[in-house]
Amino acid sequence: MKKTTDGWLSGLLGVLIFSGSLPATRLAVQGLDPIFVTCVRATIAGGLGLLLLVAYRQARPERGDLLPLALVALGVVLGFPLLTALALRHITSAHAIVFIGLLPLATAIFGVLRGGERPHAAFWVFSALGSGAVVAFAIRNGVHASPIGDLLMLSAIVVCGLGYAEGARLSRRLGGWQVISWALVLSLPIMLPLSWWTRPATFEGVGYAPLWGLAYVSLFSMLIGFMFWYRGLALGGIAGVGQLQLLQPFFGLVLAAALLHEQVPPAMIAVAVAVVLCVAGAKHFSRGSVAPRAS
Repeated sequence: MKKTTDGWLSGLLGVLIFSGSLPATRLAVQGLDPIFVTCVRATIAGGLGLLLLVAYRQARPERGDLLPLALVALGVVLGFPLLTALALRHITSAHAIVFIGLLPLATAIFGVLRGGERPHAAFWVFSALGSGAVVAFAIRNGVHASPIGDLLMLSAIVVCGLGYAEGARLSRRLGGWQVISWALVLSLPIMLPLSWWTRPATFEGVGYAPLWGLAYVSLFSMLIGFMFWYRGLALGGIAGVGQLQLLQPFFGLVLAAALLHEQVPPAMIAVAVAVVLCVAGAKHFSRGSVAPRAS
């Protein structure tokens, strides 16, 4: 019982940390280039991850773990941070947070594809309803204003779902913080030189707010949050603790309104609620039979 409780508490703390990612990213890209933000946050977190791996004398991953770790890096180290940073130049963080309601569903879908599960038919019904709610919201509020921002956010959700699913599978054997640390270390040979090449000519006119945003996404969103998140998945179970992601849009909307003074209209809240309900239903029916995977 204590192990499960610890898992849920760790998972909740991870979700709380992730909820600040989009508002902090929006702060960062208001004064810094999105590509630089993506690269330097991974470089900072990767350096810290390397220190942790060395300090705790962690064994190197096996050869068969390299491809899954590369997918984790592609999804949560490069893809999601870059795509969201680019999107937040076109849309508000409150607008983007609505799309985060689809993240548990994306994770579940990739879990189905990678794990060979056969969910109930109701799973796909809730999946279609949730996706339809987001599309309807985008057509009414986002497409006319910024179709590019909405498309970037949808792409970010897809690649992040893949990274979460692969990371969850690996965390059962390697451990939660080890998975994100190794993924960050694998990305260092690319992210470190890109950070140098994309750096601004000077930081004099950047201001404190973008730098604080960069510090948050580098330390908390890119490393510390994953430590708690993957630990929660390992202790409390992927399916159960994964439900906590449904709380992230609400926490994020509150932060966007409180920190960035963004308008959060009732329609946006209604869509977020609808998406969360659809994702909750899809997750409930996602565990059917399991098909054997081809080796």
